[in-house]
Amino acid sequence: MTRSYAFLIGSLAAIWGASYLFIKVAVRDFPPAAMIEIRLAGAGILLAGFLVLTLGRRAAFSELKAAGWAGFAIGIVNGAIPFTLIAWGEQHIDSGIAAVANSTVPIFNALLVPWLLPTERLSRRRLVGVLIGFAGVTVLTLGQPAVGWWFVAGTMAVVVASLSYAFGGILAQHSLGSARGPTLAAASMLGGAVVLLPLALLDLPDHAPGWKSVASLAALTLAGTVLAQLILFRAIRLHGSARTSLVTYLMPPAALVYGAVLLGEPVTVASLGGLALILAGVALGSGVVGLARRRAAVQEP
Repeated sequence: MTRSYAFLIGSLAAIWGASYLFIKVAVRDFPPAAMIEIRLAGAGILLAGFLVLTLGRRAAFSELKAAGWAGFAIGIVNGAIPFTLIAWGEQHIDSGIAAVANSTVPIFNALLVPWLLPTERLSRRRLVGVLIGFAGVTVLTLGQPAVGWWFVAGTMAVVVASLSYAFGGILAQHSLGSARGPTLAAASMLGGAVVLLPLALLDLPDHAPGWKSVASLAALTLAGTVLAQLILFRAIRLHGSARTSLVTYLMPPAALVYGAVLLGEPVTVASLGGLALILAGVALGSGVVGLARRRAAVQEP
């Protein structure tokens, strides 16, 4: 189980870390809503095709129908909303900064779980973690060499996307009790595409996209969405939404490296400082520190 967790989380970190790079390149020629519509619709069709190949047409259709409103809701809060917000935000901020801002997902998870699950409570330690995490967002946003309104707006858009992701992860964990991961992934992508379609039609490209943008969107759809969704739902099923969200620790450093090496984005002191505070907040807010201490106590002779 430990090897499975490490492999799944490592794969997600590498794929999603690169996704910010793909978004940054694709958004040069594709407006956010149109780009995400292509991403969701393409991923949904491919995932549905995967179900047909593995289950047969009738069984695949039956499972998609059974996923119903759960898949539709997840497609909105775990697809259409956060994907579009991040794409819009990356019009105004670097891909590495977007990844760092998006690393607040477990912090919002720590806030939402006690509210959605009355049996859980927000401990003092976790509350401190949440506050430290938000302090990291402040450093990340206001500590950059040049900070303007659009930079702040872009960063906050990604932070709101993190809140949506956290809610979507909890919803997905509950829904996995009645639906298989690939089925829920396909249903959620198709549901998100349906919801986003009207906005996408109002936000079409005004020129022919270049090959780099097209290739980036293709990679984002195939790897960052189709493959990542299959890995994500398997990780949630096996390890839960809270542990899966800890991919946060690996994803931002990967994205910073991708952005610096391939796009020439600067890695500022504010970016590193904000990342350090956010990850410290995640460690406290998600309960990792307490879990590590308990395990150490058990292992002591």
